Amino acid sequence: MACSLLLATGAHAQSAATADGLAPANTQARDALARQRDAESLFSVSAEGKALYERDVVKLDGYGYCGRSIALAEQGEFRQSIRAASKALHLGQADDNDDLKSLAQRDLAIAYNYAGLLDEAERFANGSLALTPKNPQQAHAPSLKVLGDIAVRRARYGDAAGYYGRSIALASDRFRPLVQVSLANAFTAAGRAPEALKQLDQVPVREADKLGPFYKRSRANALLGSAQPNEALALFKQVLADPGTGDAAYHRLWASEGIARVEAARGDKAAALAAYLDTVQQAERLRSKFTSDEFKTGLFGDIQQVFNAALNLSLDAHNYEAAWTLSEASRSRQLLDSIRDRASDTLAQERVSLAELQRSLGAGDAVLQFHVLDDRSIVWLVARSGLSAAVIPQGQASLAKQVEGFRSSVIERRRDTTSLAQQLYKSLLSGVDLGDTRRLFVVPHGPLHYLPFQALHDGRGFLIERSALAVWPSAAVGSKLLARGNAQASSLLGFGNPSTDRDVPPLPGAEREVQKVARQFGRSEVFVQQEATKQRFKEGAASASVVHIAAHAELDEVDPLFSRVLLASTPNEPGLLEARDIYNLKLDGVRLMTLSACESGLGKVSRGDEIVGFTHSILSAGANSIVASLWPVADESTDLLMTRLYRELAGGRDLMGAMQQAELEVQKNRRFAHPFFWAPFNVIGNGRLQVFNAVAAR
Repeated sequence: MACSLLLATGAHAQSAATADGLAPANTQARDALARQRDAESLFSVSAEGKALYERDVVKLDGYGYCGRSIALAEQGEFRQSIRAASKALHLGQADDNDDLKSLAQRDLAIAYNYAGLLDEAERFANGSLALTPKNPQQAHAPSLKVLGDIAVRRARYGDAAGYYGRSIALASDRFRPLVQVSLANAFTAAGRAPEALKQLDQVPVREADKLGPFYKRSRANALLGSAQPNEALALFKQVLADPGTGDAAYHRLWASEGIARVEAARGDKAAALAAYLDTVQQAERLRSKFTSDEFKTGLFGDIQQVFNAALNLSLDAHNYEAAWTLSEASRSRQLLDSIRDRASDTLAQERVSLAELQRSLGAGDAVLQFHVLDDRSIVWLVARSGLSAAVIPQGQASLAKQVEGFRSSVIERRRDTTSLAQQLYKSLLSGVDLGDTRRLFVVPHGPLHYLPFQALHDGRGFLIERSALAVWPSAAVGSKLLARGNAQASSLLGFGNPSTDRDVPPLPGAEREVQKVARQFGRSEVFVQQEATKQRFKEGAASASVVHIAAHAELDEVDPLFSRVLLASTPNEPGLLEARDIYNLKLDGVRLMTLSACESGLGKVSRGDEIVGFTHSILSAGANSIVASLWPVADESTDLLMTRLYRELAGGRDLMGAMQQAELEVQKNRRFAHPFFWAPFNVIGNGRLQVFNAVAAR
């Protein structure tokens, strides 16, 4: 069994409508989904806390871990915060200490809320409330605040008011003003701005002064919602004029965004766009950091929404080139916000103009780029000859549901897969003319990162039948990778079926896979089971030209820097090769890294930055190209695909062309005709990579 790096689906049991005549079903995907559903449960988090606690050289008491968890969450280190809280939870359960268990679940709720995983935050907040702590002010008031935050972000404003009200009744004098301002912001979001102003008036002047720009922004938003644009504008300008240091630049950005909304409310789209563009420029200059007070006061500012608002206004003006430029800038900002100065990304600041991108394309090449907004989306087709664009009348929620339904059909191998593929093709591509495009570089966005574009169907055939495909994180990164060119690859470093202590099954098929791939190279090193360690990867990857990893992996929705490949564990080393580790490696000599890995990103189709974050670390470290699987696939079909892929590379074909031929060969086999078997692998990065004589043809 080969496994998936990017598996994300709502699939459950094998459907009775599975296509006939295919290879036998396997339980890998279903078992992996079941594990993922339990991954963030109370039991699993506590079990992880136990394992982490046992490995700690310096051990704290449970309350010490709670303090560490809160401090880490304030710094934006959400995964580390969750790990600290999980240790506290383990110790609370070991001692049957309800006070500690309630505080630990409060901390888990806060960290998951900050990370945007609302289901998990809700689960742990309710868990905290179900227990009896010594001081409800410390445990229950923040947990109720988290539930109010979640309700606001789900647009359930009545529920939010109830939770915030209960939190205010319990809160300490220090915590209460934060909840009061959050309640005011909920009223504003609900269209009840006069009530928001009344709530803000109840905040003592001294506390309002402490909150400073957060209070002023909240009051300005309420004034704007109360049809008092001039008063709102005056407050926003006060914040904008503040010359202070520290977070002043952050607040000036949001003041500028507020001015843009004032102009939009006045109906002046040109002035609104100008203000949004000024805000975008400020965002690009702003150092990326997490600001916890943004959440504590219920403002939930998301810089991506600034880019989206400017992009929306550009679409209204039919300025599709300006919209494309904004989309590119937003991708760079999104990456910076995910790593927040915790890693050095060599590609994060890459920029490319439309003209430069067009010059990098050859005859028959095109870039297919998407941007998903709340209520609509846009697709651009960039070729040497020009730019075309089309608006897609579906936004984030609708496309995520459609992508998830299609992926479920693929993984369950249902008979409706082709019809769903045709519906998605119509939704996404009916507005662009691919013409005779032979090589298509796809730049997905949001939920489209989870989509196997090669399996889209135009009614006559699958997209892979007409075009070779490669995926780029952004046009700027893609063009940079193309410019790296080619260099002969001569050696393979392989890892298969590492022996991990995580709750995942062994992968004997993956072990055979990497050994068979190695036989096609003149020089190779292969490590399997206990020998497939993180240390061996770190020592060998820099000198290998091709790296092939057949192992389990996990994408981290909490923090992309903690997405990981599961290598062999030891008593002192869990064997987690995390994205943050890869950023610190020098992989300039790696032409191709193949990740045939399982169980990452399981669950809901969501933002997509979790995928970009992991693959970006590999590309930033210097690798030219990646081949990554999208779901678990059967040994036999993967064997056929990989064998053909490396043969095509040996014959001089470039990577995306070799993958196209490999997928078409698997598709021809009646037993493997369903996309489940032939469409699981994406080429990411330099699809023009040529391995030359790196492998011996078979």
